[in-house]
Amino acid sequence: MQGQDRMVPVYASGTQVLEKIHEKWKSTKQRYPAMYSSVVGGIILDPSMMVIPIDDHMVHRGHGVFDTATISDGYLYELDSHLDRLLVSACKAKIDPPFRRETLREILIQMTAASRCKNGSIKYWLSAGPGDFQLSPKGCTGSAFYAIVADAAGAATSRNKDGVKAITTTVPMKHPFFAGIKSVNYLPNALAMAEAEERGAFASVWVDEGGYVAEGPTMNVAFVTAGGALVLPAFDNILSGCTAKRLLALAPKLVEAGLLKSVHDARISADEAKQCAEMMFIGSGLPLLPVIEWDGQPVGDGRVGRISVALSDLLRDDMNSGPERIPVPYSGSMKNDHH
Repeated sequence: MQGQDRMVPVYASGTQVLEKIHEKWKSTKQRYPAMYSSVVGGIILDPSMMVIPIDDHMVHRGHGVFDTATISDGYLYELDSHLDRLLVSACKAKIDPPFRRETLREILIQMTAASRCKNGSIKYWLSAGPGDFQLSPKGCTGSAFYAIVADAAGAATSRNKDGVKAITTTVPMKHPFFAGIKSVNYLPNALAMAEAEERGAFASVWVDEGGYVAEGPTMNVAFVTAGGALVLPAFDNILSGCTAKRLLALAPKLVEAGLLKSVHDARISADEAKQCAEMMFIGSGLPLLPVIEWDGQPVGDGRVGRISVALSDLLRDDMNSGPERIPVPYSGSMKNDHH
């Protein structure tokens, strides 16, 4: 049998394991400048040590929730709304956070400061915690909080300019109860994204059993009708998108300017949506991406529409100077000292 006489290395000390992990990171561009772990009790700057216990209930049972926030020019954007959603998800998932909300928030700000990262994102998880490999969380030693900073992987400027393609996915939707929890169970989302990529699209769209548009795998969708209404699918059976809700708050400015007739969230059928003049994906990492083709058919005239551009500008302006920003105190952050 192939590989039968190959001996598997046995590492008896943590020093040996650490050496192997350091070898790996030497040849890898470091995109994660800081991590926080409540298991360790502090901020970690060495990527070799950015680990979580394998017996964490989040790892082997998917019993964890997460959220994210954008770092834009040294500010954390929409951190509070995303943190609030994390805590709602944690409550539904029966996870009691190890710290109060104020402490979680301060940890995330301090971690971002320690990372020195000015543009990118932070991702953070609340888990039922480590303990054993049983299905019940009773054996967990206590809930855990993990967070990491990710440098920006690259701008989506060209996609924003040219627009992207979308498909309707064949992957079944999550039940509304689970769709409303931002849990680590993203297998349906990953399969929906993989299906889109296999079919030459940027991302996919879920349509429910009643024929109504739901959401994308990591983003909400929005439409501009031929009559000039901005419509976002209602959040009844899908995840409540923080950026989508922010867009609903900002878009009335375009009504005042005469570019839109109205702004609202409502149930919209796929048949109605495919007759719309414009379509877009909305998410914290985008924040808005025009869709010019859906299931092989052009959206509107098949070009990026002026409303999509105007809405994108509103979100960008809000990220750059709006009230949802928190300045990161880099000057007061911890130094990477070696004692």
